[in-house]
Amino acid sequence: MIYHVVNKSIAEFVIFNEPDEFLRMLLAIRYYQTGTQAISLSQFVRSNKPEKHLKNIKLPIKSKDCKLIEIIAYCLMPTHLHLMLEELKDNGISKFMNNILNSYTHYFNLKHKRKGPLWQARSKKVAMETDEQLLYVTSYIHSNPVIANIADKPEKWPYSSYKEYLQVVDEAKRICKYSDILDIDLLPYKKYVEDMIPYQKELAKIKKLDLE
Repeated sequence: MIYHVVNKSIAEFVIFNEPDEFLRMLLAIRYYQTGTQAISLSQFVRSNKPEKHLKNIKLPIKSKDCKLIEIIAYCLMPTHLHLMLEELKDNGISKFMNNILNSYTHYFNLKHKRKGPLWQARSKKVAMETDEQLLYVTSYIHSNPVIANIADKPEKWPYSSYKEYLQVVDEAKRICKYSDILDIDLLPYKKYVEDMIPYQKELAKIKKLDLE
């Protein structure tokens, strides 16, 4: 099954403040795709490069047989994250999410000299039932920074998989594997995402009004 997974910070606390923090979570997402890590990500980072060079760290390549999940799409926002995940092992998503959220909490608390939880207790997980739903939710994930008014175009937000879908990221640096699940044609997909933004912005306004 493929799921849209969301987790938010407690009380909308800003948990990604600068590029290194976004990069650290992206490292965790890649590192903990497998459930058989001999050492924690923090130990792995220290044994390879100083943390200011996070973008240069090369992670070990694992076969699909070792993976808990496959990453279909993602977007990191200042207070939350969106992931589209294919579950490859029993309870793979739960194990993966526990690993990445705990790893980032440990990193963030040490860096900012704080204690206590960072994330909401449970991640929200919604199964994708149809190809149309899957396509729509990837567009929502990629347009999230525009909906939140922190970017004027999806491709201008550096912490999502949208550029991978636009095929402007070197293959060696790609995180997502979606070609056997989604048949993405570059220009039509880009137009689809852009056309959906006004509708998604309107839905966000309605949702906010309902909460108020």
